[in-house]
Amino acid sequence: MKKNLLREITPLTQSDCFTLFSRLKSAFDFPLHYHEEFELNFIEHAKGARRVVGDHMEEIDDLELVLVGPNLQHAWFTHHCKSPEIREITIQFHKDLFDEKLLRRNQLSFIKSMFDKCSRGILFSRETILALAPRIVELNQKQGFDSVLELMSILHDLSISRNMRILSDLSFTTEHFTYNSRRVERTFEYLNKNFDKNITLAEVSRLANMSDVSFSRFFRQRTGNTFIDSLTEIRLGHASRLLIESTNSIAEVAYHCGFNNISNFNRIFKKKKGCTPREFRDSFSGTRIFI
Repeated sequence: MKKNLLREITPLTQSDCFTLFSRLKSAFDFPLHYHEEFELNFIEHAKGARRVVGDHMEEIDDLELVLVGPNLQHAWFTHHCKSPEIREITIQFHKDLFDEKLLRRNQLSFIKSMFDKCSRGILFSRETILALAPRIVELNQKQGFDSVLELMSILHDLSISRNMRILSDLSFTTEHFTYNSRRVERTFEYLNKNFDKNITLAEVSRLANMSDVSFSRFFRQRTGNTFIDSLTEIRLGHASRLLIESTNSIAEVAYHCGFNNISNFNRIFKKKKGCTPREFRDSFSGTRIFI
């Protein structure tokens, strides 16, 4: 990935199945970015806006439904859109929500095929959008397990729909993080459980049964990130969620997420997310749910 490309740290935690964010707005203001989660984006009344997915760019119509795979750069820009009220519903879910073994079963073969294709981005046909839009709009009315079942049903119907378009060129390669390491997985499990505490390199090195130097090298080779950067991103993800869900002060959010210095938290947050914690909180004026 290019260094100036924003890696979005979503508020989705390992305990969630998916998150849905619904809002009305008059412009697109989020920069070109990528994240490790799948994203299904429904947009209405934004004719003339510009979509960028991978190396593909085009002006969109008044109805839009796109599935973006993990770590694929994407963004929507206002461009020629004049609409005063754009409707956008974004659904994000973990790339391991569907286990690989489960995806190999006959009944999920179409979903597996769709997930493989969306590593390049998929635009669904107008006919498909019109058929499924009411269910996507009403998804935030469902609760608990019913929400998960409905999302799976929507994904299945999308996977068997006709005339879907692959957006990005095959030659456009994105950086995929496949760790293939139980040590790395165990480290992330530990970081996700203890992010609010003071975690040291020596601590996680012992957990992996390696020396500090060996573990640092190994972790970076497998993840493309330093241990400290990964811990910071996990903490920022939890902080993002608290900023959205709670009325805690910025300082309380920082301390609850393992940051011992408020000015340091503000500086790191702005560097990683392109805005201050307060600006981030103010931007979430729509409805956000976590399932």
